[in-house]
Amino acid sequence: MKKILIVSANPTTTDKLRLDEEVREIQEGLQRSRSREKFELITKWAVRADDLRRALLDHDPHIIHFSGHGGGNQGLALENNIGEMQLVSTESLARLFKLFKDKVECILLNACYSEVQAEAIYQHINCVVGMNRAIGDRAAIKFAVGFYDALGADRSYEDAYEFGCSAIDLESIPESSTPVLKSRNNPQGAIFANETIPDNQRKPAVSLENPEGQVSLNSAFYVERSPIEVDCYEAILQPGALIRIKAPRQMGKTSLMSRVLHHASQHGYQTAPVNFQSADAEFLGNLDQFLQWFCASITNELNLPDKLDEYWKGVLGSKNKCTNYFQRYLLPAINNPIALGLDEVDEVFKHPKIAADFFGLLRAWHERSKNETIWKNLRLVIVHSKEVYIPLNINQSPFNVGLPIELPDLNQIQVQNLVQRHRLNWSNSQIEELMTLVGGHPYLVRVALYEIARGRMTLENLQKIAATEEGPYSDHLRRHWLNLQEDTELLVAVKQVMMANRPVDVGTTEAFKLRSMGLVKFQGNEVIPLCELYRQYFLNRLGLKN
Repeated sequence: MKKILIVSANPTTTDKLRLDEEVREIQEGLQRSRSREKFELITKWAVRADDLRRALLDHDPHIIHFSGHGGGNQGLALENNIGEMQLVSTESLARLFKLFKDKVECILLNACYSEVQAEAIYQHINCVVGMNRAIGDRAAIKFAVGFYDALGADRSYEDAYEFGCSAIDLESIPESSTPVLKSRNNPQGAIFANETIPDNQRKPAVSLENPEGQVSLNSAFYVERSPIEVDCYEAILQPGALIRIKAPRQMGKTSLMSRVLHHASQHGYQTAPVNFQSADAEFLGNLDQFLQWFCASITNELNLPDKLDEYWKGVLGSKNKCTNYFQRYLLPAINNPIALGLDEVDEVFKHPKIAADFFGLLRAWHERSKNETIWKNLRLVIVHSKEVYIPLNINQSPFNVGLPIELPDLNQIQVQNLVQRHRLNWSNSQIEELMTLVGGHPYLVRVALYEIARGRMTLENLQKIAATEEGPYSDHLRRHWLNLQEDTELLVAVKQVMMANRPVDVGTTEAFKLRSMGLVKFQGNEVIPLCELYRQYFLNRLGLKN
């Protein structure tokens, strides 16, 4: 009988994973298999480093399955004595598993960025599976189910790997290339322990990118915030889909929208991104002119002839004309789903005269998609930074339907991954120092790593000058300061927050406005500064002691 040891860890300081569902699916699959008598399943939860070692000694397993978080070069995330994250290094794991090389046949590391550990462990274990990037919960579960279903049918580990990848594909999850197999029975897909890689096959160092604007689709510096990407990829393929992405500026909203549209295009959809900041002021004061601009922009993105003159006639109102333009021209002309990416719709919030009508129109189209075939082909991705303060009828608002996505800050593992991508060999304490300074704000983190990786400064130097005009954040900080000076009540709220050494209640409106700007984060109904950078800068600007 082969023993399968499943060890899982989901520290309280990391994103919650569906580990119980993964284990349950594996158990059910093996129980229904024809070879169920050949396997014994052993599960260990909330595993600490000592727990892992003892479980290996106690059970002497043939197959080891790890479920949890991975930190790339930093190791795998286990738990400490109080349930928080404790990273176990790649070298430590390889050394531990080496002691069991005569018994362990296969190790599956079902964790993000675990290919690093898989490669190291493969020096001692004949078959190891890791993940070459972040993997979403659904993909991780489907891979595990496919893998163990195959083992339960007496297939080889190499076949089981292929069945796992196929299981991801069959669910139309775009992550089947994430699992990586290292097997001595499959040399084409593995690097042998005694092999060296020829110079002409070595991957070149990643070129650094100036962290401005959206992150390009082929960038090595885009970090997935699982399961957000996978959820969006699944949603955009649903008839009449509506996805609304909200986050403060420079948090990665447009980068995510671009990837969702790209995923749609790979499934044969036509896509049309529209940035509302590109609308001339003359179009934003009149609903009729605004809707004509909107229709013309979509038509241009779809590479279709402009037929506004033909459809913008008669006594019908502007919203009816716009609806007819889509229903009778754009949607039939494409005859495939169309995914619209509506970026920076905050610009429309500034014009209440058109906002209520325009957003009510989007909601009406979404409702029609539930029953009318032609409207099922319209998919919407709405991107905004601010809370929706304009008065919208609850039944006429697109902001309370569809898939809501609020982009979070990067967590420690994701920041570690960015550090590695910048080819920086940092300790955990250095990463913690950076996150104390700038939090998990993607733009602030990337600016820091970019300047340090280029040799322009050290982390110590950055800590000294970050909140000054000499530092790399001067433009970013100055923009926030100028915006705050236009709102006296908001300035008072910022002063309260930055001076306090505990969470502060500044009122609902001010709290949400400050969060929309990205300056604070919530703790219950109260707020604290997002990071030490903002505290230092605003205390200095306000003439207060830090």
